[in-house]
Amino acid sequence: MAHKRLRVIATRRLPAAVEADLAARFDFTPGPAETPLAGEALGAALGRAQVLVTTLSERIDAAALEKAGKALRLLANYGAGVDHIDVAAAAARGIAVTNTPDVVTEDTADVTMVLILAVTRRLPEAFALLQSGGWEGWSPDLLLGGRIHGRSLGILGMGRIGQAVARRAAAFGMRIGYHSRNRLPRTLEAELGARWWPSLDQMVAQCDVLSINCPHTPATYHLVNARRIALMKPGAVVVNTSRGEVIDENALTRALRAGEIAGAGLDVFEQRREINPRLRALPNVVLLPHMGSATVEGRLAMGERVIANIEALAQGVRLPDLVTPRDV
Repeated sequence: MAHKRLRVIATRRLPAAVEADLAARFDFTPGPAETPLAGEALGAALGRAQVLVTTLSERIDAAALEKAGKALRLLANYGAGVDHIDVAAAAARGIAVTNTPDVVTEDTADVTMVLILAVTRRLPEAFALLQSGGWEGWSPDLLLGGRIHGRSLGILGMGRIGQAVARRAAAFGMRIGYHSRNRLPRTLEAELGARWWPSLDQMVAQCDVLSINCPHTPATYHLVNARRIALMKPGAVVVNTSRGEVIDENALTRALRAGEIAGAGLDVFEQRREINPRLRALPNVVLLPHMGSATVEGRLAMGERVIANIEALAQGVRLPDLVTPRDV
């Protein structure tokens, strides 16, 4: 169904199939570039759009929303996380916010397991050895890593992605524990084979691998801080596929450099694109460029959810993925 009078602007380029579908349904203006909008360009888009399709790269805070035009009705986020949007400020202006939950759950859980295996089995070091031509053949003590079977996995945040990680880790023979804002039903705990830890301190002190899968909110900022990292075992590994701000990255870097924990696998960073060079130089750290949702299927499904929310707005029905201030 076409709604040409509904003016939709994207902040950056999206997959071609998603842009084509948006253009077929709405008065659509694609993003000007691969890089995110900021400053005057973002303000201009906020001023013109009835619907602004945003990504996690744009910071849409109360100051940015001062430039929103009266016609702006929806911030349709192309992604699940909305910590870059001041949802309360948007709601106060009568601007709805939607996201794209569920569609990247399995993809992100896959990358979490990739990082767990890559760090514990020292895969990047092995790759670098082969690429450099330094490998001289099999040796009994070459690049010895750790077995994950039988190890304890602590999951911080047992939402959809945390549960998907638990299912994968159980298949590898890991023992599952979790800490989350809300405890799961006992039947689901039994299904996942997961133990509830009401104390995050106690969980991080006993786990061999800590997987961070909670959203970034004011309550989770630096939840994994220097004090909690100091509670961890010397052989423990930290993996983060959620948001970089949940970890105190400087404290993590210091602990890794000092050998206080064994390694880390990070797909997200506290300063987004600016990665601490000391962290990047460590051989026991695996870094990925925020690719937890980077599958063709996932990105197309994200586009479908964006379009479903815009269609609902155009038809005057309830937005299926509405985010309210109490959700964040």
